[in-house]
Amino acid sequence: MIAEHATAEDFAKWRRHAETLDLGALRHVVKDCRSAESAMRGWNPAREGYYADQAFTYGDEYRRRLSR
Repeated sequence: MIAEHATAEDFAKWRRHAETLDLGALRHVVKDCRSAESAMRGWNPAREGYYADQAFTYGDEYRRRLSR
């Protein structure tokens, strides 16, 4: 079963995975997470936040690479 809220383990797993992706894949994951976040809006706030956290984590890796 998936936890309603993102855990520290989720963030660590997402960071590790994000490091393995190229920029195109990172953009795709962020877009997918934002879509899932939007789908949860007004229906399941906890999952909405989960997907927002996931999008932020992958987006953070994307921004980090662009700033190099």
